[in-house]
Amino acid sequence: MKAFDLLPSALIGAVASARSMTPMAALAGAHLARRKTPGTLRLLTHPVFTGGALFMGAGELFGDKMKSAPDRTVFLGLLARVMSAGIAGAALAPKGRERLGAGLAIGTAVPLAYLTLAGRKRAMSEMGQTKSGLIEDALIVAAGIAVVVWATERRR
Repeated sequence: MKAFDLLPSALIGAVASARSMTPMAALAGAHLARRKTPGTLRLLTHPVFTGGALFMGAGELFGDKMKSAPDRTVFLGLLARVMSAGIAGAALAPKGRERLGAGLAIGTAVPLAYLTLAGRKRAMSEMGQTKSGLIEDALIVAAGIAVVVWATERRR
């Protein structure tokens, strides 16, 4: 195993720190585009997972702009990050290293959730909740897609 083989798992954990459902939505999109993940996870190929992940990813982007949206560091927010980062980190890890990839993604997502929250709060104070959220959405969704595309291979 090369040193950079687990980098996609760490990067998808960073994505999960800011948007908990984006890693799952990016994996669902990769599945629809017939891209194969390095790690073996049967869950990723189930149509209910694919549709649900895309729906939840879009829903999170809308819900984040609401004044009543909780901080990403509340218990349920962190739990969603742990689950999403773990599944995505395992899927993007080399075959046989799925557990290590999951642990690395979770270990990246949880502490970074506090840092990304601090950055978002600062941006909110300067430009407001909606504008800062839209900018964060664009950056995080693009990062999630880029990581998944980079880590997957196109089926022939």
